[in-house]
Amino acid sequence: MRLSAGSPSRLGASWDGRGTNFALFSAHAEKVELCLFDAQGRRELERIELPERSEDIWHGYLNDISPGQLYGYRVHGPYAPESGHRFNPNKLLLDPYARRLAGRLVWSDAHFGFRVGSPREDLSFDRRDNARGMLKAVVVDEIFQSRHQARPGISWEDTVIYEAHVKGLTQMREDVPPQLRGTYAGLSSPAMIDHLKRLGVTTVELLPIHALIDDRMLVEKKLVNYWGYNTIGFFAPEQRYAQDQALDSFRTTVARLHDAGIEVMLDVVYNHTAEGNHLGPTLSFRGIDNASYYWLKPENPRYYDDFTGCGSSVNLTHPRVLQMVMDSLRYWVEVCHVDGFRFDLATTLARGPNGFDRHSGFLTAVRQDPVLARVKIVAEPWDVGLGGYQVGSFPSQWSEWNDRYRSAMRRYWSGEGSLIGEISRRMTASSDLFRHEGRSPRASVNHITVHDGFTLADLFSYAEKHNLANGEDNRDGANDNHSNNFGHEGPTDDPAIVALRRQLRRNQLACLLLAQGLPLLLAGDEVGNSQDGNNNAYCQDNEIGWVNWNRLGDRDEDFTDFVGHLTTLRRRFPQIRSNRWLDGRRADGFYGVLWLTPAAQEMTDQDWNFPEGRFLSYVLAPTEPGGAPLFIVLNAAPEEIAFHLPKLPDHARWRQVLNTIELKQSPAEFLSGAEMKAPPRTVSAFAGLP
Repeated sequence: MRLSAGSPSRLGASWDGRGTNFALFSAHAEKVELCLFDAQGRRELERIELPERSEDIWHGYLNDISPGQLYGYRVHGPYAPESGHRFNPNKLLLDPYARRLAGRLVWSDAHFGFRVGSPREDLSFDRRDNARGMLKAVVVDEIFQSRHQARPGISWEDTVIYEAHVKGLTQMREDVPPQLRGTYAGLSSPAMIDHLKRLGVTTVELLPIHALIDDRMLVEKKLVNYWGYNTIGFFAPEQRYAQDQALDSFRTTVARLHDAGIEVMLDVVYNHTAEGNHLGPTLSFRGIDNASYYWLKPENPRYYDDFTGCGSSVNLTHPRVLQMVMDSLRYWVEVCHVDGFRFDLATTLARGPNGFDRHSGFLTAVRQDPVLARVKIVAEPWDVGLGGYQVGSFPSQWSEWNDRYRSAMRRYWSGEGSLIGEISRRMTASSDLFRHEGRSPRASVNHITVHDGFTLADLFSYAEKHNLANGEDNRDGANDNHSNNFGHEGPTDDPAIVALRRQLRRNQLACLLLAQGLPLLLAGDEVGNSQDGNNNAYCQDNEIGWVNWNRLGDRDEDFTDFVGHLTTLRRRFPQIRSNRWLDGRRADGFYGVLWLTPAAQEMTDQDWNFPEGRFLSYVLAPTEPGGAPLFIVLNAAPEEIAFHLPKLPDHARWRQVLNTIELKQSPAEFLSGAEMKAPPRTVSAFAGLP
């Protein structure tokens, strides 16, 4: 085996058909050793000091090293936590650019750079070799991975997102072949594609699939990090969801979903890693260059600035760390052909020395990148640090999760009054938050439920969280859920309560799909999936966390076709999907939206301030010549309310296109001006006819 200088131009392990170039960034290291392992990853065969350092890239080229070779690094330098440095060459480290990982992490005290239990804590030094129980990186063949793949190319305005967990979506789905359940391949099984098409969703957003590890604390409780927000490798697909090679399996799944016209977005976690706080393990970034990869407290670099609540925060103000994130994003687009990203705790990524910065290096890099320009970019626009709540503050390229929509709609349908002004803004894409600097209604990603929190069924079944299964004495998870059990905590046989809960679920789904902005559905809400009141099922890789499909096909509980009807309405009426902000009536009589009283008169300030008001009705004007106006009626009151159908020029009749009392819709026509009854707690919609 011959060693030469190689090249610093491409980080990671790059096979060229003859040999492999290894390149690793570390600004503060004194020496870097490449460690080669046998095929089982048990025996270290050789340690090779990388011979060259160029612009803080340590590199070397080895001929005859081919795909399948297992490797890791040992990085030498000062172990001085009080100065921010945590080098320990006794610890085998993962390559941050590894495309594939082998083996599994077997927890022991040897994975920590300090002596666990020492009174000096992380100021002590551990000399044990952790290699035997450590994951290994694998050299892969990337030459074949450049094949072009056509994308569905769904416009922003037409997007309907379906958030799902790879395993949880299909693990209990009986019409998916048993060997495919819980895997990447299960996502693109014929049964799942048919279900997604029936719903009318355009885009599947997957909870994290980057390589991850299960926290030691959870493993000791016989739990796992089910959701996957514990990344250890930003380039490698997680192996636990694959039958064989994860990368091949994932790429095939994306291709099959694309063939069905369905996009794939990834929930990505670049804000923190699995290494945790100053008492966490040394697995990769911490041992490679702690002071570069993480935000450290300026007054005491032993400790981390934790904006994420996960112990530490990745520092994207460092150019090489930013490069890693951008290289990772481009990899998933160019090699795996994904169609977009949802950025977990995105505020952290855009932080600078003075907090959130709209002109940060990260946001600037994303804005100018030609690869990312053709995919969807969505922010979770908050973190837990000072000034972390930044809803409405991201650049125009971005869409954002709109928790203000979630909170308002939960409060409204749980029975709270005096919210009609707030509801009017949330149903029309939250212009108060997003209408600035050239942003359009698609900036708002509306959602009622997501992985974090109650499911839709639990939202109307539980007044309190029930998280004891997580092993944290019910302390974890949000306490403020705006939920309502309507007189009974959990499941009940009371027919009145059961009927009301179903009604309110339909109302929430109807509002979500009728609202302007981008709708995001949580997988399983269409079939009444419950987590038994657990609103933080992050560690529940079991029937609590998996989607329960038992109600699929149930006449009363399966809302799949109802959601399909709503997405059809969304496609039928372009004004719901408009990329323009709505205005009220102008002097020339033109309007985008008319807010109406029950008497079909335009609302005044007095009407908006009606005490405990729960009734809201409005007309969305057609956006195309000859199009039909859409009249939407929301009645969250517990009693029936009389209203009149609007009288509009050129529209003598109205056809009812939605009534949330019914799962199967029965269209009926009425004359303009006719008096109608809005049943208690319902949503209705009418299309104008000549």
